[in-house]
Amino acid sequence: MSFFSNLWGLDIGIDLGTTNIVVYVKGKGKGKGIVLNEPSMVALRKKPRGGGQEIIAVGREAKLMDGKTPAGVETIWPLQDGVIANFDMTEELLRYCIHEASEGKYNVRPRVAISVPAEITEVERKAVIDATLGAGAREAYVIEEPISAALGVGLPIDEPRGSMIIDIGGGTSEVSVISLSGTSVKKSERIAGKNMDIAVINMMRQHYGLLIGETTAEEVKNAIGSVLPLDEELSMHVKGRDLSGGLPRIATVTSVEVRESIEPIISRIEDVIKFALEQTKPELAKDIADHGIVLTGGVAQLRGLAERLSCTLNTPVFVAEEPLFAVALGLGKYLDDLDGRKRMILTVQRGAR
Repeated sequence: MSFFSNLWGLDIGIDLGTTNIVVYVKGKGKGKGIVLNEPSMVALRKKPRGGGQEIIAVGREAKLMDGKTPAGVETIWPLQDGVIANFDMTEELLRYCIHEASEGKYNVRPRVAISVPAEITEVERKAVIDATLGAGAREAYVIEEPISAALGVGLPIDEPRGSMIIDIGGGTSEVSVISLSGTSVKKSERIAGKNMDIAVINMMRQHYGLLIGETTAEEVKNAIGSVLPLDEELSMHVKGRDLSGGLPRIATVTSVEVRESIEPIISRIEDVIKFALEQTKPELAKDIADHGIVLTGGVAQLRGLAERLSCTLNTPVFVAEEPLFAVALGLGKYLDDLDGRKRMILTVQRGAR
């Protein structure tokens, strides 16, 4: 790290996800590496005078309030489908990340590498840059999520060899074929983990007349969700509000029902991957068949997903060792070699000093 980087601040990588935000701090020793992994949620309260809103909680603390807030308080996800939906709140979320990464030190002006979906528009990319600089970054480096994830899991993306990575997060499913530090094929679909949660909510409403929130639906998906039949099917008690009587009620839900509810979403994700493979050059497709496909993102941990994709695509599919952190770890590797990895950058912009 240069003298000026030490003087002005840190080098940090931010995986700005729809449902989770992961922060990596470059350096050695205690407190470096992954330093933050929290929901990308903000809790707001209406100001008693003058109108407007003020932030009362960010991240995990805000998520604990979700669905439990009194009048005048609300929780929001500032990002939707992998892109900024609420600019001001995204800027506050990034400011919180920078503050936590700098261990509460003031006047820290870090260089920030931040990930974005592969098929993001120029306007959406500009919003990410402006929010990052507005949050206090000295410089903003924008990198595609699949490339960063591939770097994070150790794929040989600098070599003349085709590598395929599938990154399924909360808001987007990203599929990329990478060779020589560039993207040969990329496909992004705004359907992923949150859509599965909504599918579970709808299933509970239709099958049991029970209303549950997104947090409960996510718990159900993580606890008993699967995409292939299990040797021993699972079940769990789910608590919610009865739609007919309005009173609390408990229903017992099985993994079979959850699997059926998310099946249309899994099928759409499969179609996205197939489309990307159809667009892949034959020599790159051969490399992929030889070395397999890597699966990252939170949904990668869904039971049976890698096995199902292996059968569907007739190609080995492996879950990354740390699927949730793949993008952030890749941003960290990128920061370690800024000059050598210039080809990976979508945009670089410097803020006012």
